[in-house]
Amino acid sequence: MKTGLSTVDPVIAVIGENIVDLVPNGDDGLLRPIPGGSPANIAVSAARLGSPTALLARIGADAFGRQIRRRLREDGVDERFLVDAAEPSSSLAVVSFDERRRASYDFWVTGTADWQWRPGELPARLPASVRALHLGSIAALRAPGAATIEAFAREQASNDEVTLSLDPNLRPSIVGSGPEVTAAVERLVRLCQLVKVSDEDLDHLHPGRDPLEVAARWAASGPSLVVVTRGGDGAVALAGDQRLTVSAPEIALVDTVGAGDSFAGALLHGLAAAGLLGSALPKALAGADLTATIGPVVRAAVVAAALTCTREGADPPTRTELETALAGYPQDALS
Repeated sequence: MKTGLSTVDPVIAVIGENIVDLVPNGDDGLLRPIPGGSPANIAVSAARLGSPTALLARIGADAFGRQIRRRLREDGVDERFLVDAAEPSSSLAVVSFDERRRASYDFWVTGTADWQWRPGELPARLPASVRALHLGSIAALRAPGAATIEAFAREQASNDEVTLSLDPNLRPSIVGSGPEVTAAVERLVRLCQLVKVSDEDLDHLHPGRDPLEVAARWAASGPSLVVVTRGGDGAVALAGDQRLTVSAPEIALVDTVGAGDSFAGALLHGLAAAGLLGSALPKALAGADLTATIGPVVRAAVVAAALTCTREGADPPTRTELETALAGYPQDALS
């Protein structure tokens, strides 16, 4: 059963998982549940910035599932494509941090709702308002539902007015590693027009290779735009044979949970606001100066990720917070 319709048709649609992060609560050893999951975080990020955004996801029938729904509703994410899953349980991740406050995850996902897509659960068509369909991350690679998601994406690929977008956000402990995983990711890359990927993911997929060389190969394989995030070193955007480097602001780091998701959501929102989704994206990037064309969008995405790192958990900034931070961020961060 689907939930009710939003009064505003979505411009961005995201398909993928919700995962409840169990985050250490200070020094007492207790864990606090915070709804997350890369695709859900991306949908929340874009919605908080003002883009009408829908999430296509299967929601478990447990207490965590109710918490997930409440989070999405409170952040204005369109619920019309959420599925009331028959499976009773939601996916969980126990979060731990290293000495640099970088997050790692131990997952409980066997038999949970997020991966069990069945025929008829995805919509026959997306609303005509949709200009981007973002695929992520574990759900796009984990059987049995990954095949359904890929088939759905291929159906949308014939519509030039919808930008297919991907963030692999790899979790090897769940989706595995090796040539089969690399092949699956790169099959999706070739299907998409927009790819956001971390340098860590590129290193995992192609150990020992220069991540930017791999990204350049990806950019030549089909996508109009590939953006590589590099943590505290900012991001690099690649389109054709052009590169744009954007540095990150200095921050007081709290943790890195959800930073890449905030980046991806802000990137999608920025492209939507600039009218650069759908058929406009390849046209705008063809022979264009990347600094002028997408520089402000990537700059805003870098700052959105940095803001997320200044607070606990996956907590993307609002439009007002991002605009305030951008006002103090140097324009010469682009090169």
